[in-house]
Amino acid sequence: MRFSTLKRLRIATRKSALALWQTEHVARRLEAAHPGLEIELVPLSTRGDEVLDRSLAAIGGKGLFLKELEQAMLRGEADCAVHSLKDVPVDLEPGFAIPAVLERADPADAWVSDRYASIEELPAGAVVGTSSLRRQAQLRALRPDLSLRDLRGNVNTRLARLDAGDYDAVVLACAGLVRLGLAGRIRARLAPPDWLPAPAQGAIAVECRAGDGDVEALLAVLDHPPTRRCVEAERAMNRRLHGSCHVPVAAFAALRADHGLDLLGLVGDPDGGGILRVQQSADAEASPEQVGARAAEALLAQGAGQFLARG
Repeated sequence: MRFSTLKRLRIATRKSALALWQTEHVARRLEAAHPGLEIELVPLSTRGDEVLDRSLAAIGGKGLFLKELEQAMLRGEADCAVHSLKDVPVDLEPGFAIPAVLERADPADAWVSDRYASIEELPAGAVVGTSSLRRQAQLRALRPDLSLRDLRGNVNTRLARLDAGDYDAVVLACAGLVRLGLAGRIRARLAPPDWLPAPAQGAIAVECRAGDGDVEALLAVLDHPPTRRCVEAERAMNRRLHGSCHVPVAAFAALRADHGLDLLGLVGDPDGGGILRVQQSADAEASPEQVGARAAEALLAQGAGQFLARG
């Protein structure tokens, strides 16, 4: 195990309340693990945060939340960056690595409504807000009569739109609401196996320049191997499918008591035609990449390629 001699660490972060919470959480964990370490937060605005009138798919995908933070690392203005791992493309830009994936929080989605306790309670034609194609596909499968409308912005912005009456309900991530002290807004959890999250949802990742041994050594203490094994399987499935925010892809992996892995996967039709599901199990000897690739192949065998081609 390598030890770091660094005494100061600069962490790049987006400026949203949730991003800052996650970065401050990482900072507190690092300070506890490395007494005397000085940490500086480097808040930055990303294109993904600035352009809110179009879907992520329309403006270039979730990687837009990372680009400015990665550029700051390349310029030497930051040593690492904190991300929601679900926002990190399955293939990093050359020259970057993820030495730490923190223990996963609740991976489920949250049903949030001021009037309706569940999806089933909504009247026909009710308006539900989400810009996630994955969430839209699963909502359509359950309630094809609903009106689904795009909803972007930070968590508080989305809740404000709901409270203003623009939507009858919205779907958000449970982890984000809990981290912001808003768990009381969750009317119901939309959870596996019936409802699947985005690959790696609920997990925080720390990215740095590949080969920066001193930074990697500082961050390694935060890595949670069980979480990493699960999210690597989910992301491997997504990689094999060439999934992106253009196509509804969902995945959730869980470790068994015997250290084997169970992976649930889903691909939806972006035009609203249906959903394909798969379950893949493996023993402890199988690599997460193998499990994810097998799940993807099973989905492709069901015809997922036709859905993916439309994305």
